[in-house]
Amino acid sequence: MLSTLRKAEYAELMILFFIQSAAMAIWFVPLGPILDAHRMHFIKPFAFAASAVAAFISPLMFGAMADRHVPPARVLRWLALATGGMTAVIATAIRFGWNPWLVLALIQIFSLSYAPMFSISTALVLARLEDAKKEFGPIRSMATFGWMGGALLIGALSLDRSAFADYLGAVIWLLVAAFTYFLPTLEVPATDAHLAWHERLGLDALTLLKDHDTRVIFIATTLFNIPLAAFYPYAPAHLHDLGFAHTSAWMSLAQTTEVIAMFSLGWLLLHWRLKWIIVGGLGFGVLRFALSAVNTPAALLLGIVLHGASFVMVFITAQIYLEKNVDPAWRTRAQALLTLLNGGVGSLIGYLGTGWWFATCTTRTGTHWPLFWGGLSAMVTAVIIYFLTAYHGRKMPFGHAGIFKLPHPA
Repeated sequence: MLSTLRKAEYAELMILFFIQSAAMAIWFVPLGPILDAHRMHFIKPFAFAASAVAAFISPLMFGAMADRHVPPARVLRWLALATGGMTAVIATAIRFGWNPWLVLALIQIFSLSYAPMFSISTALVLARLEDAKKEFGPIRSMATFGWMGGALLIGALSLDRSAFADYLGAVIWLLVAAFTYFLPTLEVPATDAHLAWHERLGLDALTLLKDHDTRVIFIATTLFNIPLAAFYPYAPAHLHDLGFAHTSAWMSLAQTTEVIAMFSLGWLLLHWRLKWIIVGGLGFGVLRFALSAVNTPAALLLGIVLHGASFVMVFITAQIYLEKNVDPAWRTRAQALLTLLNGGVGSLIGYLGTGWWFATCTTRTGTHWPLFWGGLSAMVTAVIIYFLTAYHGRKMPFGHAGIFKLPHPA
């Protein structure tokens, strides 16, 4: 009976990751082409940066709520409802040609509910696993399949440049909200009702940065997120320049190696040091941008394929590291802090910085793609050098040593 119940629970967690990631892909992958098609290309860097701005506020705040006050599934339900409603409003605004700056303001409001959801889902899933090193990879792979499914659906319906894609996304967000009623309920620990304002906002999670290796992982993943922010805004434009149609479908190639890496992650975590898994992911990042700089169809597609493996080996490994090395009472805030630094600091600098770099590499005759991607490859090389010199790590496979403990939160 226990085995049957666990299998049913695994199925619920897999479905959650699948439909949530499908909704995220339907919003995120075609966003750049949709803005281009509706003559709003000049707000594109700011539109992508909106989620980064929101990541400074909402992940920690809602993460603290899920840790201390309200069951995570219920928080996720409220956020999914708000996100679905705002997605429909944004689709209407784009379709009927509202003022671009008003559209940008709506995207920023949308991002406040969008930004914290995946970190809350991740914390909810990790909390239900007996052995995250072995079990998380296959379950997390369903998020990859969901992302691929969302991107391929947009391509199949020829919605790559249509605001109707967002109406479809709104429907799927409502499905996410409905599905939360089937999720297991995590008990919220009793807390002191008289919390300081910084605790209610989740800012006490900054205590995590006191541990040296944890701090290095936060910094390295944040730095890596800066050049990585160029992928979805500008890889579709490069595909278009090289003559590809249905760019959202071609972008889903990134998820092929993501699935392979996800299923391999359990074995890697048991046999490789964490340091070398992350270095390997960063190395794929260097190669991924270097191939794009070659500026041929085959090289660009191969670079896109490598994006998935790079993402998993760096960011998913970091998520599992936090799950295994942080006191359970800080679980959701730890994932939220990772979202704040990666999706907030890293993405904000990345979207605005790579937007500036793209403008610098673009002339009246077109974009100098080798210079654009080559510069980003050099940035990832610098991140590898930092991580190799700063991270101490364990001298045995990941998970065999003890974990550091923080003071139990109020």
